[in-house]
Amino acid sequence: MSYFLTGGTGFIGRFLVEKLIARGEKIYLLTQESSMERYEELLERFNVSGDDVVAIVGDLTQDNLGISDAQMAELKGNVKHFYHLAAIYDLNAGAEIQKAVNVQGTRNAIVAATEMQAGCFNHISSIAAAGLYKGTFREDMFEEAENLDDPYLQTKHDSEKAVRDECSIPFRIYRPGMVVGHSKTGEIDKIDGPYYFFKMLQKIRNTLPKWMPTIGIEGGRINVVPVDFIVDAIDHISHADGEDGKCFHLTDPDPHKVGEVLNIFAEAGHAPTMTMRVDSRMFGFIPSMVRNGLKNLPPVKRITSAVLNDFGVPESAMGFINYPTKFDSRETERVLKGSGIEVPRLESYAPAIWDFWERNLDPDLHKDRSLKGTVGGKVCVVTGATSGIGLATAHKLVDAEAIVCIAARTQETLDEVKAELQAKGKGEVHAYRCDFADMNNCDEFVEAVLKDHGHVDYLINNAGRSIRRAINHAFDRFHDYERTMQLNYFGSLRLIMGFAPSMLERKCGHIVNISSIGVLTNAPRFSAYVASKAALDAFSRCAASEFSDSNVTFTTINMPLVRTPMIGPTKIYDSVPTLSPDDAADLIAEAIVHRPKRIATRLGTFAAVLHSLAPKVGEIVMNTGYKMFPDSAAAQGKGQANEKPKVSTEQVAFAAIMRGIHW
Repeated sequence: MSYFLTGGTGFIGRFLVEKLIARGEKIYLLTQESSMERYEELLERFNVSGDDVVAIVGDLTQDNLGISDAQMAELKGNVKHFYHLAAIYDLNAGAEIQKAVNVQGTRNAIVAATEMQAGCFNHISSIAAAGLYKGTFREDMFEEAENLDDPYLQTKHDSEKAVRDECSIPFRIYRPGMVVGHSKTGEIDKIDGPYYFFKMLQKIRNTLPKWMPTIGIEGGRINVVPVDFIVDAIDHISHADGEDGKCFHLTDPDPHKVGEVLNIFAEAGHAPTMTMRVDSRMFGFIPSMVRNGLKNLPPVKRITSAVLNDFGVPESAMGFINYPTKFDSRETERVLKGSGIEVPRLESYAPAIWDFWERNLDPDLHKDRSLKGTVGGKVCVVTGATSGIGLATAHKLVDAEAIVCIAARTQETLDEVKAELQAKGKGEVHAYRCDFADMNNCDEFVEAVLKDHGHVDYLINNAGRSIRRAINHAFDRFHDYERTMQLNYFGSLRLIMGFAPSMLERKCGHIVNISSIGVLTNAPRFSAYVASKAALDAFSRCAASEFSDSNVTFTTINMPLVRTPMIGPTKIYDSVPTLSPDDAADLIAEAIVHRPKRIATRLGTFAAVLHSLAPKVGEIVMNTGYKMFPDSAAAQGKGQANEKPKVSTEQVAFAAIMRGIHW
C-alpha cells in the first residue's frame, strides 16, 4: 500500500512526507511542472530516491488532477491514504483564485481519490472553516459557522463542505490552527499569521530600549501551533482505527490573546513588551456607525494603509485582531492520549521561531541597502561639490557608480575635482559651472542637466553660505540676510522647482536638503543662516505633503558643525569638536538609501523637544553659550584677526557637552 499527497512539496506537506517516509511505504506526490525543482530538493533533503517518493505531474485545478490514465491505473487500489494539503493559504490572494484552488481543487481531489479507490481521504482543512464564530466551536460543528465574508474563510468552509457532501470513500478532516515554524528549528517558508507583526516588533526594538514600557492591544485569542505538532498529529490520527468521518481540531487548548502573543515574541526578539494592553471592547459604547465612519475617513484610511504597509501587515489581517472563536479539541486529545504528542507552550519555542525569521525571512535581508545598490546608474546632482561635504559626497557617489553631476561657482576648481573623480574609473562625472545665488544661472543649470540626462533621481542641495554674527552687530548689515536667503533658500528652491516636474512625471525622485542643527537649537549669532535653512525646511515639509502619493520624497539633514572651509574664518572652531566631511557624507548616504524624513543628532532632537516643552529653559541654555563665546573680530567690524583666539577650559568643556552646536 502507498500514500498519495497533494501539496507534498509545500510547507506542511514536506514535514508530513518526512513522517510517512519513516513508515517505509511508497509515496506519490502530485507535483506541478513548475514545482519539480522543489520536488528534487525534497528528495535530496530526505536522502530518498525517485522510486520511493514518486512525482505525479498534474494540477489541482484540472479534472482528475490532470493525472494520466496510465498513472491512474497504476494508483488504482494501491493508495492506502490520500492526504489533501494543497490550498492557497494567503489572505492577500484574490477571491477567484482561492475559489478555483481551495474549492474546485478539493472537488477534483475527491474525484481522483475515489477513482484511485483510496482507503481514506484525509482533508487538511483549517480553523478558518468556522468563520468568525462567536464562542466555542466544537469538532462536531460545521453548519454553525458564521461571518464568512472573507474569501479565505468562505473557501475553506466550502471546501470542507465538499468533503462532507461529496466524498463517497471514508474521510477524516483536520482543522489546524495558525501554523508557525518548527518548534525546534523555527523552520518555515513564508510569512503569515503572527509573523506579520514581527517587523513592527523589530522596528520598536531598534527605536526603544528593552526596558521602555509601551502601550499595545489586548485582542482576542489566536490559536498558534507549530508545524511539527500538526504533522505528528495528522500522522498519528490518520493511522488510528475507527476514526473515519470525524473532524479533529489541531489547536492549542489554552491559546493566548493577541497582546500576549506579541509580548511573547517581543521577549524572544529582545524588544520592549506592551506593559499596558488596551481591550477594544472598552470602546464598545461608541456606536458602530460612528466607529466605522471614523475608520472610513480618507485621511484615516491613508494613514492606516501607510503604517500597515511600512510594517508589511496586510489590511485583511487586522480583521483577526479581535478573533472571537475558541476551539474545543477534546476529540483530538482523546486520540492522541498516550502518544506523547501535545501542543508545546508558545513561550518554549518562540525564540526559535523569531530567530529563524530574523535570519531567513526578514524582508530587509533581501533588500540591497548599499549606496551602490541604490544609486548605481542613477543621476545624482550635488551642489557645492568642490570642497567639504559636497566633495566628500561626490566621492562616495562616484564609488557607488552613480552618474554624478557636480556643480560649483569656480570653473578651475570644478575641472580639478572632475579630473580627481574621473581618475577613480567608476561611475560617470559631469561638471557644470553655476552660481546658485544667481537665479538665471540656476535655470541654465537645470536646463543643461535635463538636456544631458533627461531627469534627475537624487538632488543634494548642499551649496550654502554661513554668517556668524550677533544681531547687535548686524543692524546695518541687512544684506547679510539677503545673501544667505538668496543662496541657501532661493537657490535651493529654484533647483527643486526645476527638477521636480520631471520627478513627479516619473513618480520617482528624492531631494536631500542640507540644513543645520541650528534650526533645532535656535543657535545665537546665526540668525541669518538659521532663518534661511528654516525656510527651506518649512518648504520641504509643505512640498512633501503635496508629493506624498507621487513617490517624490524629501530628507532634511540637520547637520551638526562640520570642519569645512565654510567655518574656516571662525578660528574658535579650531578648538571645538566637529564632524569631518566624510562623516557628514555618510549621513547623506544614509538619507539617500533609507529616505527618512529627517536626520538629526540626539542632541539636536533633544533641543527641539526642549524648546517645545520648556522654551525658557532652552533659551537660557543658548544664551549661556552666547555669552561664553565671543564674536569674531570680523563680525565686530574690526577686520580679520591674525592671532588664534584664546580658548578657556570652560569653553572647551561647554562645547564638548554641546557637541556639534554652532556657537
